[in-house]
Amino acid sequence: MKKLTDIKRNIMTLLLAVLLTLVLAACGQTDATDTNSADGRKAKENTTVSSDGKSELDTENGKNTEDNTSDTDKKTTVVTTSSITKEELDVDNLFSKRDLEQSPDLTDAETITVSNGQTIDITAEGTYRITGTATDCTIRVDAGLQDKVQLVLDGVTITNEDFPAIYIVSADKCFITTIAGSTLSVTGTFKSDGDTNTDAVIFSREDLTLNGTGTLTLTSAKGNGISCKDDLKVTGGTYVLTTALDTLEANDSIAICGGDFTITTQKDGLHSENDEDNTVGYIYISGGSFDIQAKSDGIQGTTFVRFDGGTFKINGSEGIEATCVEINDGTFDIYGSDDGINAAKKSKAYGTPTIVINGGYVKIEVGQGDTDALDANGDIYVNGGTVDVTYRGMDSFDYDGKAEFNGGTIIINGEQVDSIPQSMFGPGGGKGGRGGNGGWGGNGQNPPDGGREGRGGKGDKNGGNNGEDNGNDAGNNGNFPNFPGNGQMPDFGNGQMPDFGNGQMPDFGDGQMPDFGNGQMPNFDGGQFPQQPNGGNGAFPGFPNGNNDNSDDDGSNSDSKNGGRKNDPV
Repeated sequence: MKKLTDIKRNIMTLLLAVLLTLVLAACGQTDATDTNSADGRKAKENTTVSSDGKSELDTENGKNTEDNTSDTDKKTTVVTTSSITKEELDVDNLFSKRDLEQSPDLTDAETITVSNGQTIDITAEGTYRITGTATDCTIRVDAGLQDKVQLVLDGVTITNEDFPAIYIVSADKCFITTIAGSTLSVTGTFKSDGDTNTDAVIFSREDLTLNGTGTLTLTSAKGNGISCKDDLKVTGGTYVLTTALDTLEANDSIAICGGDFTITTQKDGLHSENDEDNTVGYIYISGGSFDIQAKSDGIQGTTFVRFDGGTFKINGSEGIEATCVEINDGTFDIYGSDDGINAAKKSKAYGTPTIVINGGYVKIEVGQGDTDALDANGDIYVNGGTVDVTYRGMDSFDYDGKAEFNGGTIIINGEQVDSIPQSMFGPGGGKGGRGGNGGWGGNGQNPPDGGREGRGGKGDKNGGNNGEDNGNDAGNNGNFPNFPGNGQMPDFGNGQMPDFGNGQMPDFGDGQMPDFGNGQMPNFDGGQFPQQPNGGNGAFPGFPNGNNDNSDDDGSNSDSKNGGRKNDPV
C-alpha cells in the first residue's frame, strides 16, 4: 500500500514539474514578444512610408527596438512627406541670399511718387522706391525675362476700385520690400486684363518674394489678397491682410521662413494650387507668426504642407488641409468647425493621404457634429511632439488606413493616452453596400481610395431603397443625427462603439435615436461598432436634417502660368 502511495506521489511530482516548465516557457515567450516600454506602450518596429504609401519595417537585423528611451534619445525613423510624395524639398537652398535681405540697398534706387489715375510702367531691372498717396493707380512691372525688379514700399498708400495696386506682368523675379508702413486696397470687383484674371491687390505672373522691416496693410473687398502664378516666398515683414477670397495664393508653391501675419478672410488664409498641374501646389513654413481667421481653410495645399517651425493660431472650417501634412516643429492652436487637420486626396499624382507629426506642440479643438480633430483619408503617424485634442464631434483621430503612435505625447479631452483610438467607423475596407431605406449601406467600410466613404453606402437622398455603393453620404440628406441633451458623443470607455449582439442597430421606429434621460448614450460592455447588413432593418435610421457636402473650393485659383523658372539662386 505504501509502495502504491509512493508511486502516485512520484507521478504527481512529475506532472507538476512538466506543468511548471510549460508555464515558464510561455512566460518567457510573452516577455520576448510583448516587451513594454517605460511609458507603457509596446515596443514598436521603426516605420517609414514608401513612395507608394505602403509601410516598410526597419527591425534592425530582425530585432524589435524597445521604446524605453526619452523622446530626445529615440531612434524611431522619421516619416516625412518626401517619402510619400516622392519629392525631396531642398530647404537649405529654398531661399536665396537676396530673399533673406530685409533692408534693401537704396544706393542706386530710383524714387517713384504715385499719383491719381496713373499707371506706372517699370520695364527694366533695378530697385525702385515707391512713395506717395494715390487712387486708381497701378504699378505695372513688364521687364525682361532675365530682369530682377525690387519694389521698395516706403509709406505708400494706393486705393483702387477694380484693378491691382501692383501688377507684375513679366520679369525673372520680383521683390516687394516694405520698409515703412504702407497700405494697398481694392474696394470693388476686379476687372480682367485681356485673358488674365487679375483678381488680387498684388498680382504676379512671375516668382515673387515679400520681405522687409515695415508693415503692409492690404484689403481686398471682393477678391484675393496676394496672388502669384509661380512661386511665392515670404521671409520677413509684418502683414495685416483682410480679403474676401484667398489671402496668400500661389500656383506652384508658398514658402515662408519669417514674418508676422494677421489674416482675416472669407475663404482660405494660405492656398497653393495649380489648376493645370496637380503635382505642384505645396506649402512650406519654417518660421513666422500667424493669426488666421478663415471662413474656409486656414492653410491648404494640393500636394503637401510641411511645417519646420512657426507659431500658429488658426480658426477656420478646417485648420490645415493637403494630401499630406507633415509637422516637424512649431506651436499650433487650431480650432476647426469641421476638421482640425485633414489629409485628403487632393492630388492624384501622390500616394496615400497622410498626417505625420514628428515634433512640435499641436493643440486642436473641433466643434460638435460630424467633426474630427485629425482626419486622414489614409494614414496617421505620431512619432514625436505633443498632440493635445479637445473634441465633441465624431473622432479625435479618424483614419481610413492605419494609425501608429511611435513616440511623443497624445492628450485627448485632458487625459493622456498611450495609443491612438480606433476611429468610430474603423479603418478602411471595401465600399459599402446598397443602402436600405435611405440608411447606411453595406458593411460601412471605407474604399481604399476613399475619403469619408468609410461611412458606408449612400442611401437615396430621398430616403428610398436606391442606395448606391459609392459610400459617400448617409441616407436622406447625409448627416449624422444630433444626439439629445448636451449634443456630445458618449464615452464608451475603450473609445469604441458598442456591440449590439446581432451586429445590427435597433429599429427606433421614427428614425430618431432614443432619449436616454441625461442626454448621453448608455455604456455597453461590448467594444465594436456593429457591422451593418445590406439595407433592410439593419440600416441606420433616416437622418432628418443636415448636409454632408464636403466639396472643395470653387476653383478661383485660375489663370495658371506654365514655364516658371525654378531653382533660381537669386
